[in-house]
Amino acid sequence: MSEISYDSAPVPVREDLPAAHRRAWRRLAEPGTWWTGAERVAIAAEVRNARRCRLCAERKQALSPDAVSGEHDSAGALPAAVEVAHRVTVDNGRLSRTWFEKTLATGLDDARYVEIIGVVITVVSIDSFCRGIGVPPHALPEPLAGEPSRRRPPGAQPEAAWVPMISFLRAKGAEADLYGGKPTGNVIRALSLVPDEVRGLNDLSAAHYLTPEQMMDLTAGRSLDRAQIELIAGRVSALNECFY
Repeated sequence: MSEISYDSAPVPVREDLPAAHRRAWRRLAEPGTWWTGAERVAIAAEVRNARRCRLCAERKQALSPDAVSGEHDSAGALPAAVEVAHRVTVDNGRLSRTWFEKTLATGLDDARYVEIIGVVITVVSIDSFCRGIGVPPHALPEPLAGEPSRRRPPGAQPEAAWVPMISFLRAKGAEADLYGGKPTGNVIRALSLVPDEVRGLNDLSAAHYLTPEQMMDLTAGRSLDRAQIELIAGRVSALNECFY
């Protein structure tokens, strides 16, 4: 597996960042909960294909993505996963429950859907970091052999979301570590039907973002003041069409 390093980056990069990215790339290559390592890497490749997909580009410009039909520009593998990987990568602000239900009807189930989302998050997060500091994206890892665990957590229950989630109070047993013993946001719980995807997100977030404690004082040890931080955060959220 290729070693991730930012030694040649045009800006200094903290060592915890490449270390977190190396762990994420390793997880990407390993068998997951519902997809094999080869399938996970194939899904990761579709995340990148989505940026060059003609169908995705046409749908993005259309008043409604449902008004444009056709085939995705893809590697041809995992057709049931391609639509999810492409739409979530390119046009996630217009996903609907109807779209979700139609997608599951093509052969996916809710847990495999959630694991695809986890792969998308991993690739988009690290590719965006590379683009932000001006380095090429990393080669995708070689998949590792093995079978998925296929474990569905007993604490996952239907709520208001499209998929079952594990609440703070039901995060027990094998899932007791998911939320650090504290209530957490729905954006994290949305992955909890596949607990390892929460763990992967937590590991990346520890390097990419602030801790809850640091969020209480955004200026401590920072070069930017609070107003500058809020301006950048608001602009990024607007560009990403963030629901929140």
